[in-house]
Amino acid sequence: MNPNKPATTQAISDEKNSFTLGPLQVGPVCCDPRPVIEVENVSLRYGDKTAFDKVTLDIYRGCITALIGPSGCGKTSFLSAINRLTDLIPNCVIGGRIRVDGQDIHTAESNVQALRRKVGMVFQKPTPFPLSIRRNLSLPLREHGVTRGSEIDAISEQVLRDVGLWDEVCDRLDTAALSLSGGQQQRLCIARALALNPQILLMDEPCSALDPLASGVVEDLISRLSGHYTIVIVTHNLAQARRIANYAAFFWVKERAGRLVEFGPCQHIFETPTHQLTAAYISGARG
Repeated sequence: MNPNKPATTQAISDEKNSFTLGPLQVGPVCCDPRPVIEVENVSLRYGDKTAFDKVTLDIYRGCITALIGPSGCGKTSFLSAINRLTDLIPNCVIGGRIRVDGQDIHTAESNVQALRRKVGMVFQKPTPFPLSIRRNLSLPLREHGVTRGSEIDAISEQVLRDVGLWDEVCDRLDTAALSLSGGQQQRLCIARALALNPQILLMDEPCSALDPLASGVVEDLISRLSGHYTIVIVTHNLAQARRIANYAAFFWVKERAGRLVEFGPCQHIFETPTHQLTAAYISGARG
């Protein structure tokens, strides 16, 4: 944690990447105290509807940050704003400033394709392409300029190993990705995001559509990725957030808009929250 910043805050109120990936190691890691994502007074509207309003927080490099709060408080919209998926939504207007690695992502010079390569996204429901397992990984690589077959094969094998899927699918890479189980599909989608060697992974309830066993496998994978990637995850599972996150941001709806109520180290949020509303939500008295 950055010693120059308070432990909690209340807020109701292109570098070129290499495609080389090494084996991920299991074990504890330390967060880098420098923020990789800086969000300053950001608001987002869909036409006349405000999804969230005046959110300010830092996302720290190498950490897992969980976004918690009830449905409809702007968590998914906040996640989508970080890699400009909101650009694809008509009448969506963003105010304030978001910096990724110190660069304002909304300037005229910002390269959206480079941003989305740096900031990968995994959705609530597994979204494999209706193609083979192999092509699910090779297609985004080719789109981003990796054309040598040997390099594509090496990256594909590595990311499948990283998500624990290689031994399960190595003898059927040319079969349809949609023939995989739900948990396998979600791990394939995570592998597809990792293939582009992002710095940041955004995850929108990645376990909510899975059975408990598959959810546990994906949760363990997320924990193992911590330190190697900066992860921002939306989850309604408070026990999951407490198990895997380094930081938590609690959102609530006030005056028809999502607001950041409290942000800080996960242990503080769950054990000694500053705001009464946070305490009520964590205890189950609200929400």
